[in-house]
Amino acid sequence: MESFSKILISIGVLFIILGLFTWLFGGLFSWFGKLPGDIRIQGQNYFIYAPIASMILISILINVAIYIFNHWIK
Repeated sequence: MESFSKILISIGVLFIILGLFTWLFGGLFSWFGKLPGDIRIQGQNYFIYAPIASMILISILINVAIYIFNHWIK
């Protein structure tokens, strides 16, 4: 159980670091959500946004991070 709490603390610290990074350097990520595969449909009374390309990019980054983390643990 002690290792699980260390993992949760590590994840929390990682989220704090990511939050500070995006707060300080938020302008670097202004392109995110405006990728060519992101779908935006705007009408008179509605707005539909489907960030398909952005979610694929996040999925790839998370998979690479998990892969590296698994090899780092072993």
